[in-house]
Amino acid sequence: MRLGVDFGTTHTVVAYADRGNYPVLSFADETGDFHDHFPSVVAELGGELRFGFQALGLAREPDATLIRSFKRFLSDPRAIPSKPVRIGSVVLPLGDLLSGFLSALKTAILTRSNLDPVYAQNGSAEPLFCVIAVPAHGHGAQRFMTLDAFRGAGFRPVAMLNEPSAAGFEFTHRHRSSLTAKREHVVVYDLGGGTFDASLVQIRGTHHEILDTHGLSWVGGDEFDTALLDLVFMRASLSRTDLPRGALAHLLDQCRDAKERLSPNSRKLSIDLEGSLGALAPVPELVIPVDDYYDACTPLVEKTIEAMAPVLDSLEGALADEANGGSGLAGIYVVGGASALPLVARLVRKRFGRRVHKSPYPSAAVAIGLAIASDESAEFELSDRFTRTFGVFREGEAGHEITFDPIFTRDSSVPGPNGRRVSCRRSYVAMHNVGHFRFFECDAVGTDGRPSGDGVLSGDVLFPFDPLLCKDEDLASVPIKRNDRGRRIEEEYTLDEHGMVAVTIRNLDADYQRVFHLAAERGVNGG
Repeated sequence: MRLGVDFGTTHTVVAYADRGNYPVLSFADETGDFHDHFPSVVAELGGELRFGFQALGLAREPDATLIRSFKRFLSDPRAIPSKPVRIGSVVLPLGDLLSGFLSALKTAILTRSNLDPVYAQNGSAEPLFCVIAVPAHGHGAQRFMTLDAFRGAGFRPVAMLNEPSAAGFEFTHRHRSSLTAKREHVVVYDLGGGTFDASLVQIRGTHHEILDTHGLSWVGGDEFDTALLDLVFMRASLSRTDLPRGALAHLLDQCRDAKERLSPNSRKLSIDLEGSLGALAPVPELVIPVDDYYDACTPLVEKTIEAMAPVLDSLEGALADEANGGSGLAGIYVVGGASALPLVARLVRKRFGRRVHKSPYPSAAVAIGLAIASDESAEFELSDRFTRTFGVFREGEAGHEITFDPIFTRDSSVPGPNGRRVSCRRSYVAMHNVGHFRFFECDAVGTDGRPSGDGVLSGDVLFPFDPLLCKDEDLASVPIKRNDRGRRIEEEYTLDEHGMVAVTIRNLDADYQRVFHLAAERGVNGG
């Protein structure tokens, strides 16, 4: 069985390859009703954790703790697999939380989904090969933890794609007739539950090349839920401090449900305050005009359109070529669960006109694209790019200044599954006894040579330049000092098909080296 698994902030969607078709799996909830997603939630009661629909059922208990959108823990710049997270009375490593959720997903696929009955009966013996996804601007640790959690849960990932890259596959599968020799560029607008990505894709036949990608880490459907909650607080003269945690969670659920019921013809939202707050409700029900809610959400959608600006700048050359008979824009493809809010497509169309195409299955577009990528008979190909800038801080002017040395930039190609890893080398003579390397990821490098945009420390590494220290396991306790004699040092960086970086540091004079897989534990592990 070959699957496409879109582990989302609010919903996880799974599609599978079936003789050129890519149906979306349905999962049974606790009452036997089927849904086209598996909820990305965890609940705790009495020291036990439950995931997905079981978690939602457990959350009805008064003493239970329900955590939604726990995937956002991965976006924390300090996130590592061993970082402790608290779910009610349970504290566990983040990596264990992720693999626990994905193990529950695997069980649901095999026992509580609409898979072929024969496979469902014998599926536990058949490997679940899958292609998985991460936000395009996800940092190295986020990529590592996602891949490691899938493996730990018993899946067999064969590739990991950026989410908008997968949606590009789904566009080609569904809208092949829109692509011509004169219109072979697509801008993917991907607004999910927790993140936003925009990618410029050039499509020639079944070959997809990602030309540019930009996005936002903290804008998604969750923010639309919060916008409605804030509006409820204002209209009902309530404050967060007035409500106990459980009542606040129920009210947010009400807002989420009301948002998801909206259609293009909706004129109002009804919030059952009494059902959420009981005796604390100032009125039984609150009715909010849809236009007022859309006014509150408009700045969020405008942020996503602004974040697309660099991608559209990259497109300008293609549009100019189109006027001269070259290749231009086939369309802007709107996908992602949060894009189902009618306001989103309305504002994007207002800005970009008739070339905006909304996926008929916005919540499933990425999963379907991943399933296509898992299908060897589809023969789809992808040339992707590194979506961030990775580099290292170095001392300059005899230690009097710090400079940033970019190693891989947004122009760097990411190798395909069977391609050779991209490599880059730095060589120099080191005059200190110990090298202290601070590796950093960011959106870009400014004109002043400094990192700009969202940044995260991806590694803090010590390496013994002095051969007398090469067997010292505690270099942090060694004072750093200058030597009379320098040593020839070489750094070799490799970028793999998952967008993760490893560095090998060698002492060429003394012939020893150490390898650091930076995403695993922020670079503190060597081998």
